[in-house]
Amino acid sequence: MIGYVTLGTNDIDRACEFYDKLLAEVGAKQLFGMDRIKFYGKGQGQPMLAVCKPYDGKAQACGNGNMVAIPGGSREGVDRLYQLAMDLGATDEGAPGERMPVFYGAYVRDLDGNKLCFFEMKMGG
Repeated sequence: MIGYVTLGTNDIDRACEFYDKLLAEVGAKQLFGMDRIKFYGKGQGQPMLAVCKPYDGKAQACGNGNMVAIPGGSREGVDRLYQLAMDLGATDEGAPGERMPVFYGAYVRDLDGNKLCFFEMKMGG
C-alpha cells in the first residue's frame, strides 16, 4: 500500500549518518539515491523511507501531524529503536509504553525535527 515516505533534511550527510545506524536495527539499509535524496528499505518492491533536501531549494520544515511509523517487531525492538535514536541525538516525544491494549509505541524527533514512531501492534485473533 505504501511505496515510500520522504522526510526533509537540511543536511543530507548528517541525516544519512542517523538513518544508516537507526534503520540497520530493523534490517534496512540505504538502497539508492542521488545527491539530494537517499532511499532506505529492505529490498526492491518493499516500502521505503527517503531522506531528502527539499526540491524547491528552501529550508526543510516539519509537517505538523506528519509522522513515520517504523515497526519494532516486538516490545524489546521498540525499546531498542527508541534508545538507539536517543543515543544518535534524537529528541524524546514519548518514551516506550503501552498506549492502548493492542499498541506499544515510542516517539522521537529525528535530527531535523521529523517525528518517528517505533511500534508493535497486536490485533486480537
